[in-house]
Amino acid sequence: MHQLRRQPLHSQDLLDPLRAMLSKTLAMITPPQLEFSFFCNSGTETVEAALKLARAYDKSKQTVVCATKGFHGKSYGSLSASAKAEFRIPFGAMLPNIEHVQFNDLPALRRMFSTLQMVGEDVGAVLLEPIQGEGGVNIPSDDYLPGVRALCDEFGALLILDEVQTGMGRTGKMFACEHYGVTPDIICLAKAFGGGVVPAGACIGTRAVFSRLFSNPFLHTTTFGGNPVACAAALATIHELLDKRLPERAAVMGARMLEGLRRAAQGHPDIIVDVRGKGLLMALEFHDNETGFEFGKQMLERGILVSGTLVNARVIRIEPPLTIGEDQADYVCESAAASLNAMMNHPVKAG
Repeated sequence: MHQLRRQPLHSQDLLDPLRAMLSKTLAMITPPQLEFSFFCNSGTETVEAALKLARAYDKSKQTVVCATKGFHGKSYGSLSASAKAEFRIPFGAMLPNIEHVQFNDLPALRRMFSTLQMVGEDVGAVLLEPIQGEGGVNIPSDDYLPGVRALCDEFGALLILDEVQTGMGRTGKMFACEHYGVTPDIICLAKAFGGGVVPAGACIGTRAVFSRLFSNPFLHTTTFGGNPVACAAALATIHELLDKRLPERAAVMGARMLEGLRRAAQGHPDIIVDVRGKGLLMALEFHDNETGFEFGKQMLERGILVSGTLVNARVIRIEPPLTIGEDQADYVCESAAASLNAMMNHPVKAG
């Protein structure tokens, strides 16, 4: 509110101290070599910026490889990178030279790299979520992201990590890629980046990647991106995350809740396929959509809002705030157990 009264909007032609402070802060807390930031208003805009930066980086390598079940937004570029047919088909042809390969499958990715190289459509970038959110909280094997990084280095491609959902402490680290010891060339942040309240996003990359804009920074711009209010919100968010050690708290509380949810799921193999998560990004996978919907309804009746995914309702996500208390966390798990027991007593009929 103080910044809103002081200076709500800036001119893109002038330097803004809060934007500079936020850029420097991000360079300090992100993985090594990520030095430059482009600020915008949403996750899909960060992906658009990342795609343009990747294609400008090496014009001889224009192919971008993404993952099945991945979701990166719904503007044209980010939708082309996303992998749900229902959202793509109504709008006709997507952007060219964007391919999809099975998530968490290194041999398939290597084959795609080699095949595209053979036909002269070399891969310029790989765009992935380190943990797929809308795809169903799909957690890769420990060797997957390091293997992707190695493949990108071998073939001279950039690695873009979309941490719009996983970033800012959600998974128990400030950024999910830190779990795997991987540094991308570009990282995308939004959602919690603005405290979950103010629309704010950031596309952060290496000097080499951003150098393509040095001669003309106006090649990619935004009216409201990086405005003082958004920068103030992002700086306040980072301060709270670090000061309250919220990523570490997410790791501890996530382990507590995951154990509680797995206890709740015991005895229900007929309706539950899996319980999984990392930090406070958790999910229960059911056998069908109808059961997932019913679980969400049962939880809501107990005062807890859970969420399906943009892929289906078989996977129900549980993503509490990083400040959740132990009593609240235990209540969520107890409510999950009560909801599942109620569903056993009144089975859902598939429609």
